[in-house]
Amino acid sequence: MESNWIGLLTAGLFLTILMADGVISWTGEIHGRVVCDVCGDSSIGPEDHVLQGAEVAVLCITKSGEVLNYQAFTNSNGIYTVAETMPESERWDACLARPISSFHSHCTHLGDGSFGVKFSYNHPSGYSHTVRPFVYRQAVVPAYCS
Repeated sequence: MESNWIGLLTAGLFLTILMADGVISWTGEIHGRVVCDVCGDSSIGPEDHVLQGAEVAVLCITKSGEVLNYQAFTNSNGIYTVAETMPESERWDACLARPISSFHSHCTHLGDGSFGVKFSYNHPSGYSHTVRPFVYRQAVVPAYCS
């Protein structure tokens, strides 16, 4: 019982210090998808699939001029996510997301227009920005695509 009381007191003290300091926090999120365009036809169809484990880099410049570099990997749904909570005065201003590598055995060549996306980040706290999909292609197109 006493340890619960101490924990609550510590949490309350921490919150009081944050409120007294006047720091307003801000949370942002960036996410996107990485896919394999099996036929290389620049359209997502039933033969295409998401890429798990693809690496994406996200570079952001904050309102205060600091450069932050994030590294993310796609999950089983081909989605990567970068999220950060920081003081409102130091929130993201502009970002660049770019694919780094695909660890898929066949789909390793970046498709046209998949070299990176620059964007301004002007969302309020708690909102996210979706980056258009990054596309990898196979080195050899399967015969059924013709």
